[in-house]
Amino acid sequence: MAKTPEKPPFRLDHWIQNLVLVGLIRALLLLPYTWRVPLCGWIMSRVIAPVAGYSRRIRDNLALIFPEMPEAEVRRMMRAVPDNVGRTIIEMYSGEEFLERARRAPIRGPGLEALEEAKAQNRPVVLVTGHFGSYDASRAALKARGFKIGGLYRPMTNRYFNEHYVQAMASIGSPLFARGRQGMAGMVRFLREGGMLGIVQDQHMNLGATLTFFGHPAKTALSASELALKYDALLIPSYATRRENGLDFDVLVDAPIPHTTAEEMSQALNDHLEAHVREHLDQWFWIHKRWKV
Repeated sequence: MAKTPEKPPFRLDHWIQNLVLVGLIRALLLLPYTWRVPLCGWIMSRVIAPVAGYSRRIRDNLALIFPEMPEAEVRRMMRAVPDNVGRTIIEMYSGEEFLERARRAPIRGPGLEALEEAKAQNRPVVLVTGHFGSYDASRAALKARGFKIGGLYRPMTNRYFNEHYVQAMASIGSPLFARGRQGMAGMVRFLREGGMLGIVQDQHMNLGATLTFFGHPAKTALSASELALKYDALLIPSYATRRENGLDFDVLVDAPIPHTTAEEMSQALNDHLEAHVREHLDQWFWIHKRWKV
């Protein structure tokens, strides 16, 4: 008989972290949306980022990729990047108010027609984005236009936070599948039935292939490309760029990546994201440890 999975041990530090974050989120949700989103960005950039080490990580990443960047611009990025991160987090917990903003977002790009054709033909689609702008806004915007888009996610280390984080993601679109064996069976069935799967693929993966991102080696997951090849799915990059008002978005659904090899397709995704980030440097999550090769 199969063994019942053991419950992870209690972690006091994780429990306290979750308690603080839940309290902050609930307090912010009491405010009007147009106050809540910028305030969460301010708290993230001015309070949480320096304490959590995000400010230092942003500086280190920029020093690696843009060593000639002026100090004044580095300091601006150290504020602007976590501000966008904070906005993105509270948007995810804002439910219908966030969805309404996403519904109004204009969608452009040749991939939209490709999505329509795939839907008509019941052909699976793998939509790939990065931790850029408000990365769930594109999924919400497409959902509002009749596309059912599931999501593949990496569970957070803090299991207490992960429980309500997944619920927040599910309110934007479902079904959701956790990376690993538990979510694999359902994800495969979803794709075989012609489903559209959203993947955020721009973090360091220990077992990934060594590709390049911004000209430096970066361990990159091949999963999106491998799924597209195995199930004859379209592989489409998509991003939601935050507008200057900090509350609304422009959604890009670009042309499908041609099927070649998983490595070549994944490198094409890296290159595509890099080109987009260069146009909006402060909207990518430079807080991640992307270059650990």
